[in-house]
Amino acid sequence: MSSNVRLTPLDEKTLEPLLSVAVAEAEPDDVMPPVDAPAGWSHARREAFREFHRARFDGLNGATRTAMFAIMVGDDVVGMIRMTCDDQPTAMETGMWLGKSARGQGLAATALRLLLAEAVGAGARLVTAETTVDNTPAVSVLRRAGAELKRDGDVVRAQIRLG
Repeated sequence: MSSNVRLTPLDEKTLEPLLSVAVAEAEPDDVMPPVDAPAGWSHARREAFREFHRARFDGLNGATRTAMFAIMVGDDVVGMIRMTCDDQPTAMETGMWLGKSARGQGLAATALRLLLAEAVGAGARLVTAETTVDNTPAVSVLRRAGAELKRDGDVVRAQIRLG
């Protein structure tokens, strides 16, 4: 299945399917910044999700300096991966999430590999990521991508050198 994975720039066409996956298969705090709204996927949280992602449609040259991609398997949106310009001109930071039904199939590793190619195309020489010690699937994906991992308490910081 991982051979059918592709990244599509997030836009209006992919935003609603992404929100549907988030609502059905993820907790709000796992897929978006915290907002002052009722718990769960309330109307306010859904609107905040849309606003957060729409603010990043302009990509690396936009105000947020972030490119977001829908992770696609065939015609289905299964998650999101992003890269954000760092303070260093040749560095990017990344993060991703997958819906629960898409986990454990190698899709995250493939999506990260595709994102690293996007980062190289954007002139990056370094991609960083951060996760928690107990997120062993993410740590494993980062390790397989060749990341140098450093633990700081409950946080794992990763650096992937490119090209």
